[in-house]
Amino acid sequence: MPTLVVVGSQWGDEGKGKVTDYLAARADMVVRYQGGTNAGHTVVFRGEEFRLHLVPSGVLHGVTSILGNGMVIDVPALLQELEELESRGIDTSKVLVSDIAHLIMPYHKLFDQLEEERRGAARIGTTLRGIGPAYMDKFARSGIRALDLLDPAHLRERLETVLPEVNRKLERIYDQKAFDLEALVEEYAAYGERLRPRLRDTSLVLNQAIDANERVLFEGAQGTLLDIDHGTYPYVTSSSPTAGGACIGSGVGPTRIDRVLGVAKAYSSRVGDGPFPSELHGSQAEWLREKGHEYGTTTGRPRRVGWLDLVALRYAVRVSGISQLAVTKLDTLTGLGSIRVCVAYRHGPDRLTEMPHDVHVLQECTPEFVEMTGWSEELASCEQVSDLPAEARRYLDFISARLGIPVSLVSVGADRQRTLALSDPFDVNG
Repeated sequence: MPTLVVVGSQWGDEGKGKVTDYLAARADMVVRYQGGTNAGHTVVFRGEEFRLHLVPSGVLHGVTSILGNGMVIDVPALLQELEELESRGIDTSKVLVSDIAHLIMPYHKLFDQLEEERRGAARIGTTLRGIGPAYMDKFARSGIRALDLLDPAHLRERLETVLPEVNRKLERIYDQKAFDLEALVEEYAAYGERLRPRLRDTSLVLNQAIDANERVLFEGAQGTLLDIDHGTYPYVTSSSPTAGGACIGSGVGPTRIDRVLGVAKAYSSRVGDGPFPSELHGSQAEWLREKGHEYGTTTGRPRRVGWLDLVALRYAVRVSGISQLAVTKLDTLTGLGSIRVCVAYRHGPDRLTEMPHDVHVLQECTPEFVEMTGWSEELASCEQVSDLPAEARRYLDFISARLGIPVSLVSVGADRQRTLALSDPFDVNG
């Protein structure tokens, strides 16, 4: 029963797509368990760059790829993504969608934009893709699920319940035009017919695969520090990217998960607002941003960048039960004479070695750094970890020792072949 959860260990954008792509070549099934079009994975496959937003990376390898029930799905965006993949010669016939996944409706995206504008300086920094409002409706029990699209009469009944309140808010609070019931029913019933061949009880599909001893890879979006419960609230996403979210978001029990692979960059980055103790500014930040191509896959927004934060990373290891680490973009640090690593925070007279929950305290923290010698050698030609410069190996050893878990994968370039394996993440005895 080799099952593996790949989870982001920072604020997202850690390179989970590349790691999942690397592992998917040996998986039988890949499932994404939360988030929506607010996430994006850039994967280099057969020399081509693919930007995936909803479809799991396993699609590139022809393995069964599942959009789990924990996701919120923008159906027209999904259909467009599938069409684009097919136009580039990728077989999408094994892409399946949970029939109980909730949908992002047009009014969710509008509310997202209007609410963010209303917050002004207190904005969260959402991607304006309707993710938060869709999850709000899910938990308010007024959401639309994928299976609702299969019966126009049932879809109309659901929208007749939901739309009056939606339109009241739009007209009375935001002075916006109301949505037309019949137009929505017609549009989304047509989407339902296109989606029908892909809809499944994906929990059943997954559990049957695990029973058959198939390799199942669970893929999270965003990162642990953006988790709705365990992240830097309120500057978080609307779902649970932590490893625990894989069970709820896919319909498998916790006893069916074998290992958790955390993905972390060799430095840190963050999109949107919120505390970032090790953040860099000025020319050094610009250098790191350009060298690491730190711009959002989905939004194109420049990411905030900083030194690796081991306080935050150790917290992620704890709350996601991470058993091994994949370090990405080690090559980005090539050329730096010295590299800093945040090992503690200073808050007034206090030295903090654990990440505080209070976002106001975290915003006031200053980093305590350890300085390490950098390296000048390019890493793209390295075929194994022993080929890395001694300084790069010391850097990895330092991270592993501080976190108390092994590094199993190291990425030294954008292409999947530029991944160095120290051990097999699927190996439950490793």
